[in-house]
Amino acid sequence: MGRIRKILVSQPQPENNKSPYFDLASKHNLKIDFRPFIHVEGVSARDFRQEKVDLGSHTAVLFTSKTAIDHYFRIAEETRVNIPDTMKYFCVSEATAYYLQKYIVYRKRKIFYGNGQITDLIEIMNKHSEEKFLLPLSAAHKEEIPELLKTNSFNYSKAVLYRTECSDLSDLADVNYDILVFYSPSGIKSLFQNFPDFKQNDTKIASFGTKTAKAAKEAGLRLDITAPQPQAPSMTMAIENFIKNYNKNK
Repeated sequence: MGRIRKILVSQPQPENNKSPYFDLASKHNLKIDFRPFIHVEGVSARDFRQEKVDLGSHTAVLFTSKTAIDHYFRIAEETRVNIPDTMKYFCVSEATAYYLQKYIVYRKRKIFYGNGQITDLIEIMNKHSEEKFLLPLSAAHKEEIPELLKTNSFNYSKAVLYRTECSDLSDLADVNYDILVFYSPSGIKSLFQNFPDFKQNDTKIASFGTKTAKAAKEAGLRLDITAPQPQAPSMTMAIENFIKNYNKNK
């Protein structure tokens, strides 16, 4: 295998030109493509009704992501549930809270947010313990947050509003990349669902996060680049460090 020239990142293309991936491509004369290996599909109104969760009976909602916000308001519209102006919104971060502006008049609503950590948000919610909380989730979700709500004796309901599905990557069958970059175990799953006979050979695999690395190893992949690391807290920094050392010997 020659020098590293082509990289595929298993995520949507950044919306602006400020992504460090563009800087990486320019600095090292790389071709970097972006392609989501997974996508989100909303649960249908019919399937949601089978969960027997009454949106209108809740006085507060807990959002852990912008995706959860999108599907909460979507399902409310599809099931013709009117969200009252008195609804309280609790968001895991300020960025998530500001995203609510897409659906509500922000300054006229009761909105609370944490610093990105769910434990911080729980402290805020404890001051509103009399509320009945709704927790919108993906079909495949961590039990950490429901367990925290349970431990803190909150009155809450879970609502599965969306699911993560593998994308169709069949058009990539004859396209070769020097590095494949993964950010989630779902991306690894999608790779083998689309290409059951995938052989890594000289292709380098880059993974972000311990769970992604674990999924890659369990799938039999050789991990060449991992992040975050003390010397490379970001994926692009880890890739750049690898490329510098690799291309130097080519």
